Amino acid sequence: MKLLTFATEDGLRLGVKTDSGVVEIPAADGWPRTMEALIAGGAPVIKQVNQHVQSAVEAGNLLSEEDLTFGPCVPQPGKIICVGLNYREHAAESNMSIPEFPVLFNKFNNSIAAHGQTIPLPSSVKEGDYEAELVIVIGQTSSKVSKDEALKRVFGYCIANDLSSRDLQFRTNQWLLGKSLDHFCPIGPYLVTSDEVGDPNRLEIGCRLNGEVRQQSNTSDMIFYCDELVSYISEYITLSPGDIILTGTPQGVIFGYPPEKRIWLKDGDEIVVEISKLGSLKNRIRNA
Repeated sequence: MKLLTFATEDGLRLGVKTDSGVVEIPAADGWPRTMEALIAGGAPVIKQVNQHVQSAVEAGNLLSEEDLTFGPCVPQPGKIICVGLNYREHAAESNMSIPEFPVLFNKFNNSIAAHGQTIPLPSSVKEGDYEAELVIVIGQTSSKVSKDEALKRVFGYCIANDLSSRDLQFRTNQWLLGKSLDHFCPIGPYLVTSDEVGDPNRLEIGCRLNGEVRQQSNTSDMIFYCDELVSYISEYITLSPGDIILTGTPQGVIFGYPPEKRIWLKDGDEIVVEISKLGSLKNRIRNA
């Protein structure tokens, strides 16, 4: 199932993408009003939504995706946990050694943005960069789960662009400032349930900047696979439904280019991140 949110005069509404169009989930008693509530509702809510989708498609009660303004597929994640240097080729291009343990940092909810949203580039950012990433969306409370059990706790997956200000990121030895600027974490367009994705470490992942392919890899190049990440993080931090984990980026970021060839993000740039089975996340940069 491909879930999404879209903007209305009454706020964000929930929808399901089908081959025929988008089915709106009722905003009524007995139905989840937010994506976070839907995730927390688990299998019973998914069954309820599935039945509604089947009826709506048969009745032709559909919305055109082209007419919608997308919201973030998980608008209010409880935690945003990010993994650095988690692709072998990316570690190599960054001239950094393969980490022995997952490198963890975080973003905050102010950084969340939607598919199609224009991303403001503050004048203080001189070295803006893109990062195509697969996102794990937690579906069940998880503490000290084994690697074998880890993916059973995952609700689904989506795409993120872990936008980064390299000058701010490396100003100190803490990366947070360069990662957590407003709207520097667009996610979407869909939250795809685990059953539809299958093995998350067998997905093509890529990024295009103004139509030019910049990143092209596969999630199999991860150093720490998705099951390892969920298990490792849950050993120390209790994960809750709606938490998201950004799993790292492959080679091809601007920072990985030789210094004389680095052309940082600028006003008007269009970034498209694509992951097989999850769709395409598109955003444009504008000077703030």
